[in-house]
Amino acid sequence: MNYLINHFDKVWSLTLEHLRLSLIPIAIALVVAIPLGLLVYRSAIARRITVIVGSVIFTVPSIALFIVLPSLINTRILSDYNVIVALALYATALLVRSVPEALDAVPRASVDAAVAIGYRPIQRVLKIELPLSIPVLMSTIRVVSVTNISMVSVGSVIGFGGLGKLFTEGYSRDYPQEIIAGIIAVVILALVIDLILVLIGRLITPWARAARRPSVMRRALVRPAKASAA
Repeated sequence: MNYLINHFDKVWSLTLEHLRLSLIPIAIALVVAIPLGLLVYRSAIARRITVIVGSVIFTVPSIALFIVLPSLINTRILSDYNVIVALALYATALLVRSVPEALDAVPRASVDAAVAIGYRPIQRVLKIELPLSIPVLMSTIRVVSVTNISMVSVGSVIGFGGLGKLFTEGYSRDYPQEIIAGIIAVVILALVIDLILVLIGRLITPWARAARRPSVMRRALVRPAKASAA
């Protein structure tokens, strides 16, 4: 902990770099995965193919992908683009499977009501199904964000930036305090980002909060009733 306090400027700079390398791929993955997930949602064959391809991509070791990508996308071996593209692929592989699953979790009554009102398929997906699928989708986004934060640290082994530098520098100098500081910083960063995503999820799904309030009120009313009956 002393290392974090005494080298705060360095750790803060590495944290900002770590955030950039972690969050940009998630934004790219969302732009790709949501339309693709909507596209394969109603086709069982397309969903199965998407799951298989996503599983294959996710099983490729991250370090191997970091090394191979420069020859595929014509970048330098230590370019940040390699990390961003690699993590975007991993994030897309997870999210594209989650989109149909999130849509499956939408209450059938809500979909039937939209059909009865006269919503066309595209309107129904964009105005009803996709918004109601946000809670399930946010759960996967939280997993992806924590995964990306940890995987950026792996990139430091071959020279990329971020908080992983504290691991490699601490190891090369035989300085355990720096390694421990890096672990603490990565864990705190993951927890903070996860908390922020939870808050964002609650802000953009006010109907979920409204649905929880009646059940809380019912429990509050039931307790006095039981107490008086006793």
